[in-house]
Parts: sequence; structure tokens; C-alpha cells
Amino acid sequence: MSITTPEHDERIAQMKFSSVYPHYVTKVEKKGRTKDELHQVIEWLTGYDLKKLEELIESQVTFEKFFEDATLNPNAHLIKGVICGYRIEDIETPLTKQTRYLDKLVEELARGRKMEKILRVV
Repeated sequence: MSITTPEHDERIAQMKFSSVYPHYVTKVEKKGRTKDELHQVIEWLTGYDLKKLEELIESQVTFEKFFEDATLNPNAHLIKGVICGYRIEDIETPLTKQTRYLDKLVEELARGRKMEKILRVV
């Protein structure tokens, strides 16, 4: 049994990355982290460099398209814990799980976690 509903998963899939990105920036900067650090975290997870990220924001892709074209980091499965009320390990829908991975990394960055820990350097 899935812990997310099909409606919830579809809402995430259709959400535009460009509408959430400014919130990520605000969240990390408010806590004294930088936009560059945020970009480093996003690139680690997705493989997108700054130029590609700017293109995706400009073209207003959905999260579905954002993750469809991403090259997920092989250590992404090491991202665990609760985010937005859901335990990441229990999310079955791949896209919802990937989106929550990103949310979790942004939260860890904002909380002041060391970059090596966020990037799951093993």
C-alpha cells in the first residue's frame, strides 16, 4: 500500500519546478547558506549544472519533466528521514520520492548540515 495518494503524486508531477525554486533559495539564504550551495546540492542529486538548471527554470518544466531528464545520483537512496510528513523510504512513487529527496537536501542545507553529509560522501 502506497503512503501517498495518486492525486498527491499527480499534483507533484504537474507542479512547476520554477514555482518552487525561489522558495528553496529563500529557505537556504534565510539560514545563511548560499545560492551556490543550493546549486551544488541540486547538481549532486540531478546532474544538472547551473546553465541547464537556468534553462529548466526558464522553460517552466514540471517536476515530472525535471526528474525525467535528470541523472539521479547513485547515492540518492542514502537520503532518508521524514519530509513534508512522509518518510522518504516508504514513498513508492519514484517521482514523488525524487522530489522529496530534493526537499530533504534543501532542508538539510538550510539547517546548517555540513556539505559532505548532505552530499552523502561515503
